[in-house]
Amino acid sequence: MIRTILLITYVGLAIAIILPFFIVYSWITRSPEAMYEMAMKTLRSGLWIVGIRVHVEGAENIPNRTCVFASNHVSNIDPVALVPFIPRRVAILAKKQVFRIPILATGMRMCQIVPVDRDDKEAAASSVNKAIQYLRGGTSFLVYPEGTRSPDGRLRGFKSGTFVMAIEAGVPVVPVSLIGTQRLMRKGESSLRPGDVTVRFGSAVDSADYKFERREVLRERVRDLVAAGLPEEQRPLSK
Repeated sequence: MIRTILLITYVGLAIAIILPFFIVYSWITRSPEAMYEMAMKTLRSGLWIVGIRVHVEGAENIPNRTCVFASNHVSNIDPVALVPFIPRRVAILAKKQVFRIPILATGMRMCQIVPVDRDDKEAAASSVNKAIQYLRGGTSFLVYPEGTRSPDGRLRGFKSGTFVMAIEAGVPVVPVSLIGTQRLMRKGESSLRPGDVTVRFGSAVDSADYKFERREVLRERVRDLVAAGLPEEQRPLSK
């Protein structure tokens, strides 16, 4: 619990003290790049402080263009352990509740992070359309196609929305296998443990080879690649 409090306090101070300066700087320069890089450095140093070491494999598989990164999801710590180690600026679909934090919400919107209300299907569809618009404009996205965290660490079935986004925007999908975060903070727990995490990028799948009618084929292809990058204890028992 001490590590959890330490990480939250560290990030909270950065939001309260440093982020306002970068919001103003980003407004003046019309670019969120410096603010985004500051946020990533803060998260990486926060992980180091609490004893979490992240190892990256397969970065050479990431195409030099806008992508959708599709990752498995096993812990609340996943975004913190993954986003800072994707070697480009990415946006995410974030729960609307996060946008209740005033300063943080402003910074997230400037970085094109999209709020999602999962309880409102119409609003959720609108959020996906906004994400497609940003993808077409050159912003890559990280998405968790399972839709929720796995209760046991094993890969669950993927939903199709991620792959509709990729097909509509005409961008490749990069499978991401996230290994070890389920041991750092288990579902339903708030205590953070030190340890090692592996972020493994698989070979990208070109969505141009798939039409809307074949979105399920793309979905299963990417899921198989994510599963292939996971250790046996995180692979699905069955589809």
